[in-house]
Amino acid sequence: MAQQLAPVVFRKATRIPVGRDQLLHTLESLIGPLVLALSLWIVALSFDGSLPPQYVILSLIVFSLTFPGSTLLTVVPWRVFRHIVAAWLAVSGLLFAFGYASGYIEYFDREVLLTWWWVAPLSEMVAHMVLRLIAPRIIAFQGPMRRAVVAGMNAQGIELAARLGSDPYSRIRLVGFFDDRSDERVTQHSDYSVLGKISALARFVRENEIDLIYISLPMASQPRIVALLSELRDTTASIYFVPDIFVTDLIQGRIDSVSGIPVVAVCETPFSGWSGILKRGSDIVLSIMILALAAIPMLIVAIAVKLTSPGPVIFRQRRYGLDGHEIIVYKFRTMIASEDGAVIEQAHEHDARVTPLGRVLRRTSLDELPQFFNVLQGRMSIVGPRPHAVAHNEMYRKLITGYMQRHKVKPGITGWAQVNGYRGETEVLEKMQARIDYDLTYLRNWSLRLDLYIIARTILVVLRERNAY
Repeated sequence: MAQQLAPVVFRKATRIPVGRDQLLHTLESLIGPLVLALSLWIVALSFDGSLPPQYVILSLIVFSLTFPGSTLLTVVPWRVFRHIVAAWLAVSGLLFAFGYASGYIEYFDREVLLTWWWVAPLSEMVAHMVLRLIAPRIIAFQGPMRRAVVAGMNAQGIELAARLGSDPYSRIRLVGFFDDRSDERVTQHSDYSVLGKISALARFVRENEIDLIYISLPMASQPRIVALLSELRDTTASIYFVPDIFVTDLIQGRIDSVSGIPVVAVCETPFSGWSGILKRGSDIVLSIMILALAAIPMLIVAIAVKLTSPGPVIFRQRRYGLDGHEIIVYKFRTMIASEDGAVIEQAHEHDARVTPLGRVLRRTSLDELPQFFNVLQGRMSIVGPRPHAVAHNEMYRKLITGYMQRHKVKPGITGWAQVNGYRGETEVLEKMQARIDYDLTYLRNWSLRLDLYIIARTILVVLRERNAY
């Protein structure tokens, strides 16, 4: 599945990886942003002998843009290098572009900024490697491993055990499982054993100094869960639920409350509260900057479209937007025909409907530039699931489970699927399924840093990919 292919470095930082030590996770989240900010201070001090206020302000902006940092301890070194470089190019590119557009860059020494530009990512790489070396000592310093048992040897319980076992930086050691079912009905696994019936769990916890209990029983087993919790009141172990709903594809799954009643979010937008303000603010700022820089190229393209083929310059098509509401999306016209009916054929290689100029515009994605006006209108975002024609939506929602969940956010000009090879035609259902999987992965793991990374990757994809017909 595509979501399994997505790099773990983009797991949302508010979700501590299973078993990851709290102190180590905090250091992971802080080390990148702190190093980027402190490296600016060091470079400024080495050049000027002092730290002017503008550098302090810039360091705070950098910290806020990159916090929390990505969890990279379990990522292979070359992927750490690639991630840090790509993320830094996106963040620094945004800062430099805003500095030039606003004129604030004149308040900084250019030699300081250029030196910081290569010192910052190099310092971050060194810091992550050092953290990787000292991580075992940090874990050992905090005392012995915490012992855990799981009530319920089922799919989600075994998945939890597997993740605990595969994390070299976990402070949790799984002792075993408890389950009431017969051996034939239990989901067997060669690496784990059933220590006894659930009725024996409380006594086992008391006698064997168990620190953590994970209850992985089906939600239909409420009477058994209530009885087990009553027995476990006589222990000092921490107790966690691993309900079976968490083996489904949750979108921003989290614990919340409604008028004081705790609820579990199963499918929710990532853009609520401050996250929504941050997302919308970045969309507005970046769109204005891009439209200002692209004004002359857009005028040239518009004239070329008008002179090379009959028809309107701007192609308008109905798409599904936020919460499945219809929106009108703008593009430079690249085809002779402007289809927007009940049946729409996807553009394909050697498509006779595409004009000669249209082929160039589609390959370079210049036809998408008018969609930045959609972003300013609030109908779209710069990064998000690509919008499909209404006719395609109605077809694929019947063929792909969870298809409409991608509409929990505004559609984007570019997206996680597009930078992972699913740009252009989806001539088979498997390709569309993979695209949707990537879209839902983006919803689960959104951060501003991920958006900037996708924008940087999009530029590279447009330059080298040939999937847009």
